[in-house]
Amino acid sequence: MHNDPENSYLAELRWRGFLEKVTSPDIESHLSEKQRTLYVGFDPTADSLHLGSLVPVMALAHAQRHGHRPIALLGGGTGLIGDPSGKAAERTLLTKADAERNIAGIGRQLAKFFDLSSASQGLLLNNAEWLLPLSLVDFMRDIGKHFSVNEMIKRDSVRTRLEERDQGISYTEFTYMLLQAYDFLHLFLVCDCTIQLGGSDQWGNIVSGMELIRRVVGQRAFGITAPLLTTSTGKKFGKTEEGAVWLDANRTSPYQMYQYWVQTADAEVIPYLKLFTFLDAEQIRELEREVETSPEKREAQRVLAAEATGIVHGIPAVAAVEAASRILFSGSTEEASSETIAMLSREIPATKVSLEELHSAISLVDLLVRTRLAESKAAARKLIEGGGVYLYNQRESSVQRSVSSEDLRWPEAMLLRTGKRNYHLVVVQ
Repeated sequence: MHNDPENSYLAELRWRGFLEKVTSPDIESHLSEKQRTLYVGFDPTADSLHLGSLVPVMALAHAQRHGHRPIALLGGGTGLIGDPSGKAAERTLLTKADAERNIAGIGRQLAKFFDLSSASQGLLLNNAEWLLPLSLVDFMRDIGKHFSVNEMIKRDSVRTRLEERDQGISYTEFTYMLLQAYDFLHLFLVCDCTIQLGGSDQWGNIVSGMELIRRVVGQRAFGITAPLLTTSTGKKFGKTEEGAVWLDANRTSPYQMYQYWVQTADAEVIPYLKLFTFLDAEQIRELEREVETSPEKREAQRVLAAEATGIVHGIPAVAAVEAASRILFSGSTEEASSETIAMLSREIPATKVSLEELHSAISLVDLLVRTRLAESKAAARKLIEGGGVYLYNQRESSVQRSVSSEDLRWPEAMLLRTGKRNYHLVVVQ
């Protein structure tokens, strides 16, 4: 495998903004010689990854697109200890049951990003397989002897905690570095994995693994780190006022994820297109020109939202989100699909009405009161007379108007609105 340096995997990481540091410039020639195996570790601190996790995930996905073999490593073993990197205080230890549940959720998400159809294409592994059976005494004799405590306490993840007198660091978390280093050694020996990739906070752990491989096997391994992102306002990337933006649709709906991307600032949209989509350089340059000449159209944001949400949730989910957005923000009168209605039901209030009631017809005034869009019948009449009531985004101006099953234009749902943005879904059962 002889890559054109201009089109190499490392060049791809560089222009997209994934490359913070490499452990040696020799990694370029190492990657160009043949298919290489790279890994990223994911500890199961929750049952879902969040948008911040996407940086190493996408970097690893690009490795596969350049002909290399990715290993997405689930930390079923290391997750029981807890990585002190980037943490000001001790983590609450996971139970084995929690770790297993979280592993299952994260594993399903990671499988969407890689071709795992054969072991030669890519692997999804769990380090519990080799860490949990380890004998403590054997591990300390065979692995612990290669680690200098003097060197370990110089690592940022340990030093910052040692300097915090109130917090400190437990022996449990202090040993995390040994376990992650052992992962790298194990994957080197069993899977011929020569490169570990991680966030910039993983530099010390990666270097420890490389050093362990050198001491035990006498061979070289490499590391690549990606930047930890913050927004231009200094906020942690992937966070909203409500909290993290999760990849799990039950935690953060596809609609909410799409809206997160749509709200990206002009200064950040091009870097995000490079990091979180597979669009090529020319497509991104074209969108950059759009940002410069017609920023008010927000075309780059819409493309980012569609591409990034589609990678996580699939194209059908994006189509439903875009239809829901047109209905809620552009006053579209289009017919909604079942998927779009399901999307809307998660984002706006809903009231159930029986089909039998609709056959008999319900007055629009009564329906407005029942859905609490109006406080009283008098208030409902006033809203209608003032031109502030809409059915399927079309104005209704008669206080005598009744709503019946003949008005049912969507699959088992109706859309009511008062004012500009006060939407309500009437679910017909």
